[in-house]
Amino acid sequence: MKLLKITSLIIFLAAAFQIEAQKPKTYAPELTGGVSWLNTDKPLSLAALKGKVVLLDFWTYGCINCIHILPDLRRLEEKYPNQLVIIGVHSAKFDNEGDTENIRKIIVRYDIEHPVVNDADFKIWNAYKMIAYPGLVLINPNGEIVNRWFGEGQFDEIGAEIEKNVNEFRARGELRETPLKFALEKAKIGDLPLAFPGKVLADAKSNRLFISDTNHNRIVITDLNGKFQDVIGKGKENLNDGNFQTATFNRPQGLALDGENLYVADTGNHAIRRINLKLKMVETVSGNGKQAAFRTKGGDIKTSLSSPWDLVKIGNSLFVAMAGTHQIWRIDFDKQIAQPFAGSGAESRTDGTLGMSAFGQPSGIVSDGKNLYIADSETNIIRQISVQNQTVETLAGGDLFVFGDEDGEGDEVRFQHPLGVEMYNGKVLIADTYNHKIKILDPKNQTVKTLFGTGKSGQTDGKNATFYEPAGLSLANDKLFIADTNNHAIRVVDLKTKLVSTLKIEELTPPKSDENEIAEPNFSVIKFQPQEILSNSQSSLIFNLQFPEGYHLNQNAPNRYEITSEKGDIIIIANAKQKFNSVPLIVPFETFQNGAIVLKAKLNIYYCREDNTGVCLIKTVQWEIPIKITDKKTAANKIEISETLRLN
Repeated sequence: MKLLKITSLIIFLAAAFQIEAQKPKTYAPELTGGVSWLNTDKPLSLAALKGKVVLLDFWTYGCINCIHILPDLRRLEEKYPNQLVIIGVHSAKFDNEGDTENIRKIIVRYDIEHPVVNDADFKIWNAYKMIAYPGLVLINPNGEIVNRWFGEGQFDEIGAEIEKNVNEFRARGELRETPLKFALEKAKIGDLPLAFPGKVLADAKSNRLFISDTNHNRIVITDLNGKFQDVIGKGKENLNDGNFQTATFNRPQGLALDGENLYVADTGNHAIRRINLKLKMVETVSGNGKQAAFRTKGGDIKTSLSSPWDLVKIGNSLFVAMAGTHQIWRIDFDKQIAQPFAGSGAESRTDGTLGMSAFGQPSGIVSDGKNLYIADSETNIIRQISVQNQTVETLAGGDLFVFGDEDGEGDEVRFQHPLGVEMYNGKVLIADTYNHKIKILDPKNQTVKTLFGTGKSGQTDGKNATFYEPAGLSLANDKLFIADTNNHAIRVVDLKTKLVSTLKIEELTPPKSDENEIAEPNFSVIKFQPQEILSNSQSSLIFNLQFPEGYHLNQNAPNRYEITSEKGDIIIIANAKQKFNSVPLIVPFETFQNGAIVLKAKLNIYYCREDNTGVCLIKTVQWEIPIKITDKKTAANKIEISETLRLN
């Protein structure tokens, strides 16, 4: 199967280019062979979608080019909500990316709202004869393939082709414009204090910890023990300068501290932000919010950037891991310029001089004062850039399609999409992200060994700790702070005792959401046994909720209940619709004359790990309770409902 993947994907580098597409007039193969479907409650078929314009997006979630086109897909969905159906076909490059649960995480992380099929065995990929990521295939309402594209930056052409087909089939009366609704993955989980934190920066001198709370679009500040200090940004996805309360970010990642100035790689905004921690102000110092074109040469400091992922400050320059252009950039504040420092822009493992070298989605960068060390994620290697000698060298790892999980020396070493690096006593600590491990590299002899993690995803503290796609590392006072991205947590490794713990940030809450948005995911109806309740009495509904071991009711979430009855003349429910933040939940009601009714009691419940990291689930349950109101002395004056909530 690995050979099949390599053969199928060998032209992966073409994803950076706009390949002229052929336009075969052939019927599209059916979407069969997927391992599972996400963002929908059932598998989809082209036969059932006849009458709709369908756009297939072949992607893999570690591919930066695939991530770049998501905003374009969102714009198309908004423009053609009733005419167009986009289906993501996730054909994984890396083994880790083929896991359905990992794809579910990335769907939530990037706010993807269209159906996605896990094409882990490349059956759909091969049926459509795909050659590169991202690959887009447009299918008309008759089920014919009308065009295909590869690479990013083709929004206008794709949009024009969709418009043409919408108009043509509408005129023929063959366009089905009934809206479709899908069961979204994001509706099945609740919000957490941290959401997919990407990077972290620990500063021993000031006893501060800075966290890129990536999916909350903000920066969180605590002390090194997790005591909450401040939040930078209002939590909305945008590019606005201003004070801590009004500034906005878009999926921020890397951080660099210079005195009281904190620099942020504002990845989704294609910008570098500077935060004055004393004045509590945010400003944009490089980039303009627009993505740079392929193989741009840079320019003045406000020139366009492309997905800056990490950064380090040396002197009065920032060196930036520019994932979107597969380069290392230098932002020179003295000269007020921003331009490539190393890398030709090709996506490759190529060592040599700065200009002739090539990288593959560099996503982590650190310096020992003499050299830059790079986590080159898509090539699965760790690079060293000698600033003095102006050369690039691969220290350890494989290549674009050579990955795995093996310690050793030099080219024998195998990583799987490493995203983070940090210096430690002259050595390089590595977040081997898709292997869920922390490793260490000795640059002198180019040897690598695993320090922490079992290779399996999880969130276990202690000596045999587990992680879930860790992506950012920072060191202070012999403690390693880890942005454990898919666990929505910051983990702390005591490098003396080798024990791992999860940092608790007591007062941190998610950004405030729209009070009018009430999620009702995982909805189920339970038919309750008939009850006899005493008439002309004060009674109550008592909900005894039992949570899975290690979980609790999230008091900061919008837990709600709503009790309804069609016969308000024989029963009155006090406060029939309210929020609640504790259990057992007791809802009083009063009965009057005899009669029969059906009470509908609906609870929207958020429950999370006790440390408020990792997983937060939402469950909506409606009990339908037949009630006979009677004056029999044996009738009760309360209804007790016990429910054990699950993790799935």
